[in-house]
Amino acid sequence: MKTRTLKITYWISTALVSLMMLFSAYSYLTNGTIKQAFHHLGYPDYFRIELAIAKIIGAVILLIPIKGNLKEWAYAGFAFTFISAFIAHTVSGDPVNNRIGPVVFLIVLLLSYFSYHKQKAGNS
Repeated sequence: MKTRTLKITYWISTALVSLMMLFSAYSYLTNGTIKQAFHHLGYPDYFRIELAIAKIIGAVILLIPIKGNLKEWAYAGFAFTFISAFIAHTVSGDPVNNRIGPVVFLIVLLLSYFSYHKQKAGNS
């Protein structure tokens, strides 16, 4: 893959994941329906707030240039979040459309992750 195409792929996929995480964090903190959804899934209310804060931090980490392994932790955290969301919605008997979102964003996250590492390997 060309370097330019790789950079475009990385930034579009990373921006999509980060924007989705920021939007969901905002919704977790302000939307009463989301609060009810967390209770429906069996999670305590404090978890919703912790997850919102973690999503904001993770989104910022993905977007800023940072040295070291901090991006790896953000990618891993988001992967766990998407997988856990899929499992929680499946076990709760939620409709298929509630289960598809986390899987789609996991795929976009993986696209960001692999293009990030391919780009990083090309710069070395």
